[in-house]
Amino acid sequence: MEQNRLARRIAVASGREPADTVIKNGKVIDVFNGEVFEADIAIVDGYIAGIGNYEGEHVVDAQGHFISPAFIDGHVHIESSMVAPSEFAKVLLPHGVTTVIADPHEIANVLGNSGILFMLDSSENLPLNFYFMLPSCVPAADFEHSGATLTHEDLEPFYAHPRVLGLAEVMNFPAVLNAEADMMAKIMEAKQNRKKIDGHAAGLSASDINVYMSAGIRTDHESTTSEQAKERLQRGMYLMIREGTVAKDLEQLIPIVNERNARRCLFVTDDKHLDDLVRDGSIDYNVRLAVQSGLSPVTAIQMATINAAECFGLDELGAIAPGYKADFLMIDDLETINITAVFKDGVQVVKEGILFSPENEAEGNEPSPSLNSVNFHPLTENQFHIPISSNEANIIEIIPNSLVTNHIIAKVDIDGGGLFQPSTAADQLKIAVIERHHMKRHIGLGIVKGLGLKSGAIATTIAHDSHNLVVAGTNDVDMVMAVNKLREIKGGLIVVNEGKILASLELPIAGLMSLKPYTEVIAKLEDIHLALKNLGVSEQFNPFLTLSFLTLPVIPELKLTVQGLFQVSKFNHIPIDAAGVYSK
Repeated sequence: MEQNRLARRIAVASGREPADTVIKNGKVIDVFNGEVFEADIAIVDGYIAGIGNYEGEHVVDAQGHFISPAFIDGHVHIESSMVAPSEFAKVLLPHGVTTVIADPHEIANVLGNSGILFMLDSSENLPLNFYFMLPSCVPAADFEHSGATLTHEDLEPFYAHPRVLGLAEVMNFPAVLNAEADMMAKIMEAKQNRKKIDGHAAGLSASDINVYMSAGIRTDHESTTSEQAKERLQRGMYLMIREGTVAKDLEQLIPIVNERNARRCLFVTDDKHLDDLVRDGSIDYNVRLAVQSGLSPVTAIQMATINAAECFGLDELGAIAPGYKADFLMIDDLETINITAVFKDGVQVVKEGILFSPENEAEGNEPSPSLNSVNFHPLTENQFHIPISSNEANIIEIIPNSLVTNHIIAKVDIDGGGLFQPSTAADQLKIAVIERHHMKRHIGLGIVKGLGLKSGAIATTIAHDSHNLVVAGTNDVDMVMAVNKLREIKGGLIVVNEGKILASLELPIAGLMSLKPYTEVIAKLEDIHLALKNLGVSEQFNPFLTLSFLTLPVIPELKLTVQGLFQVSKFNHIPIDAAGVYSK
């Protein structure tokens, strides 16, 4: 069968047989030479057979539009969209993204191997190419309390899957630096299977990048400054330029891109909420923002297509050229990147932003993971009390639209019993992380500044990377109500004020994703945003996604785990009370 298809493709390429479809009157974006030229595109059996002058059984008039390869997201956590892969595909296709390289790190931290299997199985037979990298750090660090632990023996069988491309973001730098046995085994298995290895070099120095590159780790999406970006490029890494919901690094990094190094750069979203994806877009938004920032449109499209494909060895994707998959877009303006049509495997699936072909609409397998992943004993108010002997505390300070936080020491309010009292005037709120996998009764407490909550509490079971339950609030009563309600609905997001639930979203798939269509999830998120606005939360950043990253102890500087405050630069836990611990 494949041999017959290959023979037919050759016959169409040579002009001996008509193509299935020919695209005429289009301006082809040549990602190899960085140019634009006019030619017909001959398509057969979902592949491009030739560029030139062709005839076909079906002719599509491009009406002078630019023909671009479809976009590729080089690193994304599907779970951050809060919908299953079938719904995720429906959201991304209108934005011209037909391929993603996903890291199922989040669901794996909750469900282990069964979470990876769910993502692979539920993304089969969809009109979007889902490739996966295997989670390298479950848990993210040795001291973390996740729902599962994945060793190199757990991961090795997955390399036989045709859509598994390699080992996902290696975020445990100390394990690499110290050549710890299990990490070395994971890296060696990836190498032996001739797979790719992604990095996660948040806050790492140039000498640290030497360590990662020596280990065979070839990408990084954690650069936040042009200096960091150049150091990674100098040492041979692919630079992944990220623009997500919280981490917005593109405008800081784009100035480093030039005609000499652009082919080593690609775009990623990493973590992006569903409402942002629907409203602003995915990789198309990155391309658009890069062009607005002064980058050549053709260079930006190279980064979104062929660069990503080559980075991951996807040699049939990323270009308008013979032998490549017929995944492409029609764009009427290169300055605004306005997408008028999307083709997947040579078939039009989107017209003027509408996913319109029923037979090609995303129809995935029914989800069948564990729906009982939120497990902890009901909590009471006294479990949120924070005793402080002095009036100074170590505080997590949020940096808007950044995964990085500041570690500050500041005076706090204390009641007559020596307990910390939240202050909306000083924007000092209480935050807690509750172990929700194995009923261990672990609760980490801390103080956060910058969330902007004027009353009430917010909570979620999305808490990177171990995905325990995280809650922040102005009072213990609302915090208790929020966490206990999330236990009842099997995970999700919730907003509580004065003992009342203002809005919530149920996420029963591992406490991370919904069983509902994305349109229903969007409606729930709109209710949540309205509730947050009523509580005075800052609209400069997404408070829930920001909250979910305050628990990630591999990104600087001060974070919160179920064991308490964690100082990333020193890689150890510290007390809330600052007395006698640090000098100002």
